[in-house]
Amino acid sequence: MAGYEFCKAERDGKLLIVTINRPEVMNAVHPPANAELAKVFDDFAADPDLWVAVITGAGDKAFSAGNDLKYQASGGKMSVPKSGFGGLTSRYDLAKPLIAAVNGIAMGGGFEIALACDLIVASDNAIFALPEPRVGLAALAGGLHRLPRSIPIKQAMGMILTGRRVGAAEGRTLGFVNEVVPQKELMAAAKRWAGLILECSPMSIRASKEAVYQGFDQPTLEAAYSTVYPAVQALYDSEDRIEGPKAFAEKRPPKWKGR
Repeated sequence: MAGYEFCKAERDGKLLIVTINRPEVMNAVHPPANAELAKVFDDFAADPDLWVAVITGAGDKAFSAGNDLKYQASGGKMSVPKSGFGGLTSRYDLAKPLIAAVNGIAMGGGFEIALACDLIVASDNAIFALPEPRVGLAALAGGLHRLPRSIPIKQAMGMILTGRRVGAAEGRTLGFVNEVVPQKELMAAAKRWAGLILECSPMSIRASKEAVYQGFDQPTLEAAYSTVYPAVQALYDSEDRIEGPKAFAEKRPPKWKGR
């Protein structure tokens, strides 16, 4: 998966590791980087041999400082792909799991990319914020909606209305960070989480993710429970649904096919 200028995409078995690669500007994202990331995640979504993705930033200072304001201020034409900032923030139909490995600053759109992932693993020097109001903007790439759905509303509003910076440890206490580790252990921790997911049936994982997120759109618990989600139906029809109980009965590791 070579040929990208502003990001890197590396296969590790059924895991895809995506790195935002603009360390000279704290991995801030401009339209060309947005376009490359959108292509990377389009390909990830379509590839049956890739089951989980991790996204991180190059270097040891920043996951992503968000939108490249200097590029914007210089007159650069601004655009965001249909799939959203970083190719992720408007990607509502991706049933494969995503892990953000936040290796430093995650500000504005960078934090919004992380919030668009299913899990956030952070280095102990990570900093999160939605500082857009301080520069006359707003966190309109999903931050204003995902953060209050991830942590208590008063805590979310405390971040949103002040733009204040939150460290990794506080992020874990608030509930939007799953684990905090020393920076040198970050990718190992992200891969450990990915490995735990990869032990499960990918059909079950996709059914579970889709049911959770689409269930939020239902007006009641009963409606969420009774709705038939496409990935759940795919699980019912899959070979994995037969393989799992069979492997359990035969006391052996299952051989998932993802179909």
